[in-house]
Amino acid sequence: MNILRIKRAAARAAVLCAAAAGLVTGALALTPETLVPVGEAVGISVKTQGVLVSELSELERDGRGFSPARDAGILPGDIITMVGDREISSGMDLMRALEDAPEEVAVRFIRDGEERQVTARPYRDGDGTYLGVWIRDGVTGIGTVTWYDPESGLYGALGHSIADGATGLTVPIREGSIMPAQVTGVTKSRSGAPGQLGGTFDCASPIGTVDKNCCVGIFGRTGCGFEGQALPVAHAGQVRPGRAQVITDATGERREFEIEITRVWSDRTDGRDMMLRVTDPELLELTGGIVQGMSGSPIIQDGRFVGAVTHVLINDPEKGYGVFVENMAAQAE
Repeated sequence: MNILRIKRAAARAAVLCAAAAGLVTGALALTPETLVPVGEAVGISVKTQGVLVSELSELERDGRGFSPARDAGILPGDIITMVGDREISSGMDLMRALEDAPEEVAVRFIRDGEERQVTARPYRDGDGTYLGVWIRDGVTGIGTVTWYDPESGLYGALGHSIADGATGLTVPIREGSIMPAQVTGVTKSRSGAPGQLGGTFDCASPIGTVDKNCCVGIFGRTGCGFEGQALPVAHAGQVRPGRAQVITDATGERREFEIEITRVWSDRTDGRDMMLRVTDPELLELTGGIVQGMSGSPIIQDGRFVGAVTHVLINDPEKGYGVFVENMAAQAE
């Protein structure tokens, strides 16, 4: 599930704390004995490292289509970091650098972790200067915090990466924050159309940082903490098909609902370690199954903290995937 579909608005009833950056230090053991399952929705806002090329756009000259970026060898998924001698960290930086650029300009970018440089010829007309790209310089949305470690102040959320919708690539982040959110409604999932949580949050009132974005979640620190009782962390071999519970505040308050773990894999590396099915009649009535925004909802089985909801099956939204919480914790260092 992605977290991008939410209207941005001020939070109505959020308990606000000082920003957590720099307040808490420490590291999380790779296999912690206990963690606090959270299950609370939060607002998430991140800024990218450079600007991510989401798509190439076609310009027109003399009745023919062309793209200066494509002609220079720039592709979707590339991360533009420099234009000429100007460092790029936002769409505004890119626009200003192109306006001041000569007829030919060096464009530096990152592809597959490797820095590259090409020479581009931006197109100018009476309205502006263009490279022929659609870019992303930040993401704002809603997701669910999975776990919290009171000793280190670390948290994990989502259970999957924040990814670019067009390319599917993990968004490289420069900085980010989480904010208190209030769930205000639910659009139900149906076959072929996953639903979503609706909510409000205030980007000016952060309670934690976002320091890492990877295939099993986002991670950071908070000085505010989250309520809940710590539970033993299950290892992969302790997770079994059968009855389990998911914690979510989809109803507007944090509650447990019944689910079933239908299959478990111990050798996957894509964050899809188990298959789930929502069985709770009340949750099915409210959400139709799994909806966007529930990513990160903690899964409990036999008194152990086993994982988090991560994906929904589009054609059967009562079912989805989950990730082992021990795999999330291992990435939080």
